[in-house]
Amino acid sequence: MQHDDVIWDIIGNKQFCSYKVKTKTQAFCRNEYNITGLCNRSSCPLANSQYATIREEKGQCFLYMKVIERAAFPAKMWEKVKLCKNYEKALEMIDENLIYWPRFIRHKCKQRFTKITQYLIRMRKLVLKRRRKLVPLSRKVERREKRKEEKALIAAQLDNAIEKELLERLKQGTYGDIYNFPVHAFDRALEQQDEESEEEEGEEEDEDEDVGKREFVAEEELEADDLSDFEDMNKLGTSSDEEEEEAESSEEEEEEETTKASRSKGKSPANGSMPRRKRAFVEIEYETEPVPKSTASL
Repeated sequence: MQHDDVIWDIIGNKQFCSYKVKTKTQAFCRNEYNITGLCNRSSCPLANSQYATIREEKGQCFLYMKVIERAAFPAKMWEKVKLCKNYEKALEMIDENLIYWPRFIRHKCKQRFTKITQYLIRMRKLVLKRRRKLVPLSRKVERREKRKEEKALIAAQLDNAIEKELLERLKQGTYGDIYNFPVHAFDRALEQQDEESEEEEGEEEDEDEDVGKREFVAEEELEADDLSDFEDMNKLGTSSDEEEEEAESSEEEEEEETTKASRSKGKSPANGSMPRRKRAFVEIEYETEPVPKSTASL
């Protein structure tokens, strides 16, 4: 038979127990069936043949009960009762199952059930609450991903440049009729052209709205720079007038000289042919060699 006092004398405070954890103040028990977590005579699950406790499994609470009649059957020693999720009904079930048990065990079971219910509620709130999650990253993976991003960026820029060049050639009619040209790229280019034309039309409308608009400007708004600009314009106007007068006087003098020359030379022939110019006077000189005297006497 099982003797509780003998077992407690063997595994008590002054003896060895594998579940016992000693500290400076008191001793604790690591047995999963312990109702309080303390190592003492009333809370020890091994030294009490009639014992009850509350355990939680996957968010559900169960009432475990042990009696002396099942001590000979270790596989069937603990009776397991599933408790209701409603707090008040669960307490009523604990009172019904432990109606003839010691008051200490009933009170500690209710207290343990209350603590388990409270930390289950806190767990549900933490799951619903958004929290930051720290994920470790290795430097090799970061370097590899950075290289991939750089290569992808270069490839994208190259693709965009090729696409622009092809669209320009298509507009210029370099390839003529193309049947395999991507339709979405062509549609995109047409949309861009439409947007540009709409913007130009909007600018023209804005300019047309300003036409005919009258504004009154005070004299103080004319600055010294504006006055200097007007003076420069006046100087340019006077200089241009003087140049025109000089050009007219020079043309008149040329006309007078041409008329005088025509009067001195006479009228031009009727047939319209130009008068022949006189040739230059050329003088020809002949040189003779003197005959020697010897040949002359002979």
